[in-house]
Amino acid sequence: MKDILYAPWRDEYINDKEIKGCVFCHISQHAGEDEELHVLYRDESCFIVMNRYPYTPGHFMIIPHLHTDKLELLPSEAWLHVSDLAQKCVRLLKEGFGADGVNIGMNLGIAGGAGIAEHIHMHLVPRWSRDTNFMTSIAQNRVYSTDFIRVYKKIKDLIPSYIS
Repeated sequence: MKDILYAPWRDEYINDKEIKGCVFCHISQHAGEDEELHVLYRDESCFIVMNRYPYTPGHFMIIPHLHTDKLELLPSEAWLHVSDLAQKCVRLLKEGFGADGVNIGMNLGIAGGAGIAEHIHMHLVPRWSRDTNFMTSIAQNRVYSTDFIRVYKKIKDLIPSYIS
């Protein structure tokens, strides 16, 4: 007998409109769709968006508007701004969202593990002392313990208190 894992939230992925070209450039260029695209914050240099398929609740990314796959070509001012936002977001995740820790990472290039290799982005993944369990080890699955939209709204409501 085959076990079935129901995942109704994946229906959106299957039936959603396909974005042509770079998904991050699409998000960058469509500020009027921030709610639909789950953008948490944007300014003239960067935007912060929820990871659509998060590793843990609250996993989001900081992304420069500039389309590049090479961190080494990102202007220093943009990199410093990404770093400044990362510091503020770590504080938000720990103080406002209740995370015990945060993983920060960038996967540069396909060989570096980037799912979207054509546009650099920094992941911030909130972590809790007991957020891992046997599912990852024996079933190659992660358990997402809460509603994605609820998490998006909570973090979006926290943004003005941590990013000015």
